[in-house]
Amino acid sequence: MKALRGRGAPSVAFRLPSFVSGRVDPVAAARALADGAVLGAYEFTAFRREVEPGVAQLTVHLGPELARRSAAVQRAFGEELQVLDSVTWAREIANLPANAATPERIAAEARALAKDAGLGIEVFDEEALARLHCGGILAVGSGSSHPPRMIVLDYPGPSKGKRPTIALVGKGITFDSGGISIKPAPQMSHMKFDKSGAIAVLGVLRACAALRVPAHVVGVLCCAENLPSGSSYRPGDLVRTFNGTTIEVLNTDAEGRVVLADGLGWVVQERTPDALVDVATLTGAEVIALGDDTAGLVSTDERLAARLLAASRATGEPVWRMPLSDYHRELVRSDVGDVRNSTEITVAGMLTASAFLEKFVGSTPWAHLDIAGPAYTTVTTRKYQPAYQNIGATAFGVRLLTRFLLDYARR
Repeated sequence: MKALRGRGAPSVAFRLPSFVSGRVDPVAAARALADGAVLGAYEFTAFRREVEPGVAQLTVHLGPELARRSAAVQRAFGEELQVLDSVTWAREIANLPANAATPERIAAEARALAKDAGLGIEVFDEEALARLHCGGILAVGSGSSHPPRMIVLDYPGPSKGKRPTIALVGKGITFDSGGISIKPAPQMSHMKFDKSGAIAVLGVLRACAALRVPAHVVGVLCCAENLPSGSSYRPGDLVRTFNGTTIEVLNTDAEGRVVLADGLGWVVQERTPDALVDVATLTGAEVIALGDDTAGLVSTDERLAARLLAASRATGEPVWRMPLSDYHRELVRSDVGDVRNSTEITVAGMLTASAFLEKFVGSTPWAHLDIAGPAYTTVTTRKYQPAYQNIGATAFGVRLLTRFLLDYARR
């Protein structure tokens, strides 16, 4: 699919041969073929005047043996295409530059999705956030002329039968300069992708509605722009969050966990979910530990972690579980507040961030996905990215979390 762009091939046909039935599950093969065809052909062209035509029509032929299972294969292929439609939709938003994708723009995209998909929605602006005492989101967004938003989407699920409530909380930093603790200039442009966790949550909610996932899914998007100015929050500040926990700010570039603190605390109190997963481009330490193709997983619940790892294997979106211990919890203990957002020694950065987030989830079964590595690509060899597009959002987590929700609800 990558090679066909610009080659004058408006349609392409693939044959799924019979021999796969003896080697792999034909349903899994159909899903993999859909993934490769759709994601390999994706290109972000919203700001280009000239666009090379790509493949417009895809046909898949089944071998004789597979024809006996054609109903199951076609159903799997159709379901995967619906998920992939949400993946490419999410990529379009995640790829937007910061001057186009402000917190209010993300809220507008969420409102449009809610209208189209029949989702419930509530958008908390800066005044509403102040009434809720969401000091974390307000602090991170205080330096920008584009005020922060916390966006809550509700997918109710089918009306019949008992449904689990699963909450997804996403980090939506529309641009991360680091704030007062400013980042180095090289590659700062990549920080337009720091909203990828929140956009993945948007994509999952869209897929849930399309597939009629039998669960109640709540999506919380914690959106702010982290910029330095005379009104920015500062190192040394004390910030009080929604659930009353106070944060000592040591580093304004550790802002993702600060906005998530309000989102996690809010959803635990207001929605009492059966399980809670947050997804965030949270730490550079995750990339150092696991590389740029694998997400880090930290969880307080064995069953929840096992389900996420199973979904990872099924979708090919790689996840590796990491430990969390009292050692990491001690490193984020504050002497002047309840918790500090950074540490004085640069060790176990992904895990100290996880220990920080744990403070806001209570006893709810919880998992944290740090997608700092796989959320976007800057090299030409990464899967599912066109070879000629060196930088781009992957919408990592949409397929993984949709599969997780489908499997969770069906058990």
